[in-house]
Amino acid sequence: MQLASLHQHIKQRIDGGLHDLITALPDAAPSLKQAMLYALTNGGKRMRPLLVHLVGNMLDIPDNDQRAISMAIECVHAYSLVHDDLPAMDDDDLRRGNPTCHIAFDEATAILAGDALQTQAFSIVAEHPMSPFADTRRARLVAVLARAAGYSGMCGGQAIDLAATGKQISLAELQYLHQLKTGALLTACVEMVCLVTEHLESAHQQLLCRFANRIGLAFQVQDDILDVTASTETLGKPKGSDEAQGKNTFPSLLGLEGARQELTKLHQEALQALDGLPYNTDYLVAFTDLMVSRSH
Repeated sequence: MQLASLHQHIKQRIDGGLHDLITALPDAAPSLKQAMLYALTNGGKRMRPLLVHLVGNMLDIPDNDQRAISMAIECVHAYSLVHDDLPAMDDDDLRRGNPTCHIAFDEATAILAGDALQTQAFSIVAEHPMSPFADTRRARLVAVLARAAGYSGMCGGQAIDLAATGKQISLAELQYLHQLKTGALLTACVEMVCLVTEHLESAHQQLLCRFANRIGLAFQVQDDILDVTASTETLGKPKGSDEAQGKNTFPSLLGLEGARQELTKLHQEALQALDGLPYNTDYLVAFTDLMVSRSH
């Protein structure tokens, strides 16, 4: 199966699982429930579930384990976007070509939707059906996801980003910012799969996490490049919004050509990590190529 077909198949399954998860909740707060569903199904590409399933299939872990990890990661990702778009954060009106959650509903509902999606993620890791081996790893899965989502990951990166807005920072500082803000959750996709894989050599786990770290940073570099080069229609949000807000980006720091060179370097480092694995990594190589060549 081609990567594009597999991606579409996984996307449909995760979309369906998330839809069923939210619609099964009691109707005590219908507006909140609708906002949660809106945030989860507002045109996401499901790149993180794709990564979970590619690594999970390569390591031969059960499908239920892959689904639980994927849905939990997507709940955290969706919550982060809802909160990032708020007036107190990035103050965006468009997300994937549609009104952001606080515009479609209201600010208070959007805040609560983000809060509820974050906690839903941990409910999935704690309670969703998983294999007997994964059952024994639930506490560690929670710890990995919490670290990736919290102070030492996504939230810490967003705080650094906000503090650096309008100021000049170094390349090392920009890389560190995005290793937390964007890369931590992508690395968690791989690390959580590794946790539920029996008999995985630590050296192979380290290479997989190295791969995820490099591709997570490459994902952000390409995002920054697209913010400069792609149209508003293609991006689904205003073109040049990062520059307009005084954000530090790879093109603003390195120039467009310098950012492209950085992307190529990260791409090669990700592929080098895969080269050290004794598995069929063809799908992960194709995923890497997709991440650095995507148009939106």
